[in-house]
Amino acid sequence: MTTELLQTEPAELRFVFELKKQSSCLIQLVNKVDQYIAFKVKTTSPKKYCVRPNTGIIRPNETCDFTVTMQAQRAAPPDMQCKDKFLIQSTVIPFGATEDDITSDMFSKDSGKFIEEKKLRVVLISPPSSPVLLPVNGDVKQDPSFDEINLQKDRVPTGVENMPPSLKVSPEVKGFEPAQDTRDDRTYEDTVTRYTENVGDMKSENGDVQLNLAEDSEELKSKLNIMDSKLREAEATIMMLNEERRMNTKEKDFFKRELEVLKKKINTKGVQTGFPLLFVCMVALVSVAVGYYVHP
Repeated sequence: MTTELLQTEPAELRFVFELKKQSSCLIQLVNKVDQYIAFKVKTTSPKKYCVRPNTGIIRPNETCDFTVTMQAQRAAPPDMQCKDKFLIQSTVIPFGATEDDITSDMFSKDSGKFIEEKKLRVVLISPPSSPVLLPVNGDVKQDPSFDEINLQKDRVPTGVENMPPSLKVSPEVKGFEPAQDTRDDRTYEDTVTRYTENVGDMKSENGDVQLNLAEDSEELKSKLNIMDSKLREAEATIMMLNEERRMNTKEKDFFKRELEVLKKKINTKGVQTGFPLLFVCMVALVSVAVGYYVHP
């Protein structure tokens, strides 16, 4: 297929680079054909950038915008040159398809479908207040506040002037293509749509970490004290239960002994009840005999 599916405006991603600040760039995709086009955005640094949306469908002769956000960076790249790149894949899909129908297989070259790929490079621009060279309409403009006095401070004893990195003009700024191929060998990976938290100053972050550690330590000590008090209460409860068990066992043995004594008393009392009757009978017989002999 020789017809261009999508047109990208602009043809590169330009970010105003400031340390510890996010920067966003808007890219517009234009559908150049009379068919439904599905697109997918990939990058060589998925953890560094966020894309919303990173996939979508563009109807015939319509446009679609997506925003690329560069996360806050701690340090600037050498000479403000960034090797990160983005890849926009697009392919023709059936009419009436929705975003739910988009799969990774749509953009696989093994499927035999025509996959159009557009590569976008990343260009970093210094903020207007920064004393660096800014490209304006193909010319190089220097911040007037950055005078020659500052240049004298960067001269080395050998007589060779040490130009600061901010004054080195890259070939791309001069309008020339670089002599060597600067394409990154890293493979493109799918971008994610979740934003990561901004990273603060290193000192403040270390202070926050120490503060968090101190708070965690105090909280841990408090929990340990609570657990220790609960453990002592449990030990006291166990001792009390053991004492109650010992008393119950002692009372049980006492009742057993009392029961044995009571049984013996009952048996002894039963044996003694038979003797008085026999004794009465014998006394009665003796009395009758005596009475018979006394009164013939």
